[in-house]
Amino acid sequence: KTIAVDPYTFSLTGIRPPRFQADILLLSRPREKQPEKIIGGDPFILDGPGEVERGGIFIEGIASNYNNQENTSLSNTIYLIESEDMVIAHLGYLKRKKLRESVLEKVSRADILLLPVGGDGALNAEEAMFVSNQIEPKIIIPMNYSLPGGKIKLDSLNKFIKIFEKKPQKLPKLNIKKNKLPSETELIILEK
Repeated sequence: KTIAVDPYTFSLTGIRPPRFQADILLLSRPREKQPEKIIGGDPFILDGPGEVERGGIFIEGIASNYNNQENTSLSNTIYLIESEDMVIAHLGYLKRKKLRESVLEKVSRADILLLPVGGDGALNAEEAMFVSNQIEPKIIIPMNYSLPGGKIKLDSLNKFIKIFEKKPQKLPKLNIKKNKLPSETELIILEK
């Protein structure tokens, strides 16, 4: 199955998105644009908290606060994707570095953590490091950082790498099985 998470548009980011079809589309926060027009195919869409099982993949959306303010209409959904005896956590646009105990308990099951590191409405590098230390995944894949030609002002990936203090592994894609997960947390950069 192909899962798309938080697709972006050229007009918003200044970066050309990849074109592909998805079976499942996950949205971490409400969108004004219709995501079906960004991702091809006829995907099943999950755009908030809840649980679903599709084709042997179990997905749980967990409500989290988007801002540091408790009463806000802007929300964020953390997604746990469970398949092949592994758990992937996508933190979306998480802003709060201190996770509620009930959320941390669920997210700490993650083998692979997709972690925002660039700020601008989500965790910055320092906050991301704090969150990753709470979760202690086997693999961290940073996301939401500045790229050449991007319109959104984000921190660089190098800022997070410097704080992480270990040399990252750079890969065009990640293929992994449960028995091949590292014993200590590794940082993997997915290159274009």
